[in-house]
Amino acid sequence: MKPFETTIVVTEHDLDDLNHVNNVRYVQWVNDIAKQNWEQIAPPTIKEEYFWVMLSNHIDYKQAAYLNDTILIKTYVSKSEGVKSTRIVEIYNKDTSKLLAKSETNWCLIRKKTQKPTRITSEIRDLFL
Repeated sequence: MKPFETTIVVTEHDLDDLNHVNNVRYVQWVNDIAKQNWEQIAPPTIKEEYFWVMLSNHIDYKQAAYLNDTILIKTYVSKSEGVKSTRIVEIYNKDTSKLLAKSETNWCLIRKKTQKPTRITSEIRDLFL
């Protein structure tokens, strides 16, 4: 499957005291694009029954982003087994194509009715292929 992509423009709200994008903002972008991707590809019947929670996140910061930079964010699922899924997020400066950060995040599928982890079905796994 082609990676899911979105673009954003850095605003003052994204900046830290050093006038570059705050590291916390990158974590928010990782969460946001995962949610956007799920909302776009999952049919309503699946979204009514399941949701994802973030278990762990590792980000390698490569370069800084600054006010008014246009940011390209790409994501794809690299592995899904049992109750866990691993999602990769790459964050680029769209104008220079330079990689700013790369994240590997582990997510757990939760059944809404029980609020407990549940095995990833083949139907859900196929959404990400």
